[in-house]
Amino acid sequence: MTDAPKTKAIGRKSIRPTFQPRELMTDTPDLAGAWTAQIITLFPQAFPGVLGESLMGKALKDGLWQLQTYDLRDYGIGKHKNVDDTPAGGGAGMVLRADVLAAAINDARAAARGVMPIYYLSPRGKRIDQEMARNLAKADGVTLLCGRFEGVDERVLQHFNIQEISLGDFVMTGGELAAQALIDATVRLLPGVLGNADSAVEESFSNGMLEHPQYTKPAEWQGHPIPEVLLSGNHAKIAKWRKEMSEEITRERRPDLWQAREGHGKKG
Repeated sequence: MTDAPKTKAIGRKSIRPTFQPRELMTDTPDLAGAWTAQIITLFPQAFPGVLGESLMGKALKDGLWQLQTYDLRDYGIGKHKNVDDTPAGGGAGMVLRADVLAAAINDARAAARGVMPIYYLSPRGKRIDQEMARNLAKADGVTLLCGRFEGVDERVLQHFNIQEISLGDFVMTGGELAAQALIDATVRLLPGVLGNADSAVEESFSNGMLEHPQYTKPAEWQGHPIPEVLLSGNHAKIAKWRKEMSEEITRERRPDLWQAREGHGKKG
């Protein structure tokens, strides 16, 4: 007889071991309606990590979103709970087994509700961007598969139709940090998470451009004054200045974003 998988639910309710995340399996879940992040990982202790701090942590405690972790080791094979094996055809490293992954994924998907896409964090994937975060914030949650070693058995991605997504054009030792980055970018867009709703509207990428410079007290520091227009009290001039600065910074630092914006404008 094997030990029961220990799924942890992190949020307003206490953490407790169960076969399945009971909060999501009942007709009256503990956090009904809360945006849910399901994480399939070999390192559940890495969560919530930084997500438990500041605004993210407060929103987690307040039940605005919840976190479910699925420990792959609990689904391991045999006495030693093996989760990986050598690559077919030879090669360095180890690959996460299809049967182990499938067992964890099946549990997670059985507990999912509403619209909850499933992604695998991989350097081969589509790059994560603000549009992806906005779309996820409109969903009921997400299931994230965190790889390790040389990756996962390709058959699992094909069988469950899992889309691969990437934090950027570099390789990491696992998907946990990328998963936390995506969750952070998404949860902050949920209603009630940010103290000022305008913050999510005016920041970088919200309108396809980078954000304008920000300043605060003191009015002059080390010989560097705050631009006079920001102290003028003229909101129309301030808005114009911020728009111009946003455009200038985007043209200089991200010509790809500027070209895409210009192209979209011409088509429109």
